[in-house]
Amino acid sequence: MDTAGIGGHCDPRFDKVGEIFSSAIESGFEIGASLAIEYQGEMVVDLWGGHQDREKTKLWQENTIVNVFSVTKGVVATCAARLIEQGLLDIHQKVSHYWPEYGCNGKQDTKVIDLLCHRAGMFGFQEELPIAEWRNWQKFTDLLAAQAPFREPGASQGYHALTFGWLVGEVIRRIDGRSVGTYFSEEIAKPLGIDFKIGVDESDLSRCADTLMLDNKSTLAVLKLISYIPDILLSRSLRGVKGAVNSGDYSVAFAARGLDGGDEINSAEWRLAEVPAANGHGTAASLAKLYGVMANGGERDNFRLLTPTTIEQISSVHSKGPDTVLFGLPYHFGLGYMLNAPLTPIGSKSRMFGHTGIGGEVTFGDLDNNLGFSFLNNRQHSLNNLYKTANDLSKALYKIL
Repeated sequence: MDTAGIGGHCDPRFDKVGEIFSSAIESGFEIGASLAIEYQGEMVVDLWGGHQDREKTKLWQENTIVNVFSVTKGVVATCAARLIEQGLLDIHQKVSHYWPEYGCNGKQDTKVIDLLCHRAGMFGFQEELPIAEWRNWQKFTDLLAAQAPFREPGASQGYHALTFGWLVGEVIRRIDGRSVGTYFSEEIAKPLGIDFKIGVDESDLSRCADTLMLDNKSTLAVLKLISYIPDILLSRSLRGVKGAVNSGDYSVAFAARGLDGGDEINSAEWRLAEVPAANGHGTAASLAKLYGVMANGGERDNFRLLTPTTIEQISSVHSKGPDTVLFGLPYHFGLGYMLNAPLTPIGSKSRMFGHTGIGGEVTFGDLDNNLGFSFLNNRQHSLNNLYKTANDLSKALYKIL
């Protein structure tokens, strides 16, 4: 497409999708973004446009990478899936079998599946989060191993916004010996030619788009107002939201949201670190390909990523909300993947699996349509518009299909 500021290609069958993407950029709603769709093994849409920075001095390029926040969790889940398939990771085994130090202070019976499904009750830190030490992996994992859970492991679902990456990543490291970022790079990214990293290299810093975050304190203040409304005046779903807000689990899980509105996430310290729940960087094409491979049987160019049996296992429901962190909403999880994410495209079709990010990013695989979808952006919107572009794109896509 030759629209000003938009690069890449779009199969004519999907022109409507391309028009929506272009409009989101040209209207100024998105500062910069990339979109990729792999359909039945073919990359039918691969577009990018806008700018990498708030001042709009650097155009978004084909190789521009951006922080995808919790979309990284789906990448970590794929690493775990490889170990599950190889018989090296048993989801029903106790975490302490792989990580002995973890088995204390009420966590002795926590199973690996509890970590993958956000049911470990470890959605935050009992001590203050050391946000100035992102590259100190041992610091985070030692704190988690030593502390008590906030809720009984296995008893309820509470989204592990940041801790998921260190918990699952440490189990991967204990089994394989490599960090999750290195494991993904060597075992998956290089064989498939995927431009995605958990912990970028120094040489990547110049191609990282800045992420422009809102200060979400006002949103939280509005949500807290629900605490003062009598239950009799609330619907069942809003009573669930009220209970979740009153529990305080969100505030615990997102304690590091001191990042909101600031520039910490654009620092070299953050980008170079491995924060496997929140700081993966990549292109939309890379993630559309990753999910496209899994949605097309799990093999590409004589490289077997996962078998169809494993893909079916990881994309089946293993936990359902209400989620005590995510405001009591009915999120469904497979083994590390979102299967139903309210307010987003994920879950609009029956056999979707993927993950969203707090900046508005959405990636997923669709097993029924053999499709991989990835929309990445660098401007966070308010809660009511957070996933607007991804929703508009997905709706247009499925009308075509």
